[in-house]
Amino acid sequence: MLAIYKRELRSYFSSPIGYVVVGVLLALYGYFYYGILLYRSTSYIPTLVYSNMFTFSMMVLPIITMKSMSDDKKNKTDQALLTAPVGVTSIVVGKFLASFSVYAIALLLSLVPSVVISAFAGSMPWGSIFGTFLGSVFYGSAMIAIGVFISSLTESQIIAAIGTFGISLFLILVDQLGSIVGGSVFQTILGWISFNSRYTPFTNGTFSIPSMVFFLSVVAVFIFLTARKLESKRWS
Repeated sequence: MLAIYKRELRSYFSSPIGYVVVGVLLALYGYFYYGILLYRSTSYIPTLVYSNMFTFSMMVLPIITMKSMSDDKKNKTDQALLTAPVGVTSIVVGKFLASFSVYAIALLLSLVPSVVISAFAGSMPWGSIFGTFLGSVFYGSAMIAIGVFISSLTESQIIAAIGTFGISLFLILVDQLGSIVGGSVFQTILGWISFNSRYTPFTNGTFSIPSMVFFLSVVAVFIFLTARKLESKRWS
């Protein structure tokens, strides 16, 4: 698994993808932090910076995951992976962790301006900042697991990116759909799969264990599905 992780992470930064994703996210973070300096109030950091960046981050994640599995299928290098003396779950977990690491690097670097501002500001809403940060980590990890699974279904990176983008957009809008569409059963189903309702407690500075378990369960389920998809190809 470690070898797969190193190989995949190296591939992100041996091509422009890793640098572009991290650079774009940090540029957007910088733009919203600039707004904080104009408002001269650190209380706006959780809402103005991280709430706005949440949507942008979810839109960028498909770029990270689109090549995770489909690139090997397209270049026929998946045959080497499938015949290697390593389990399919280890392959999938290694690829997932590599994709997640690119996202985590951008998130960690996004905290640097807050640390710098705290040196000059009297107080910082660290509870909300770290809560939103952790919520973004858990939400993002679930979306990355979904993206890796979609990437395993096709050898086209474009199709994988569009498919992940569509699911990301649906999950962002699912609460609005629940209020529009009638039917208590349908609303209950949409409410159960809503990522936003489980992300919200973190933005209030609350570490929600049920929400954490939900996101980690989503990660586990889609890693399992991706492994089964890869294993079916090994046997075929």
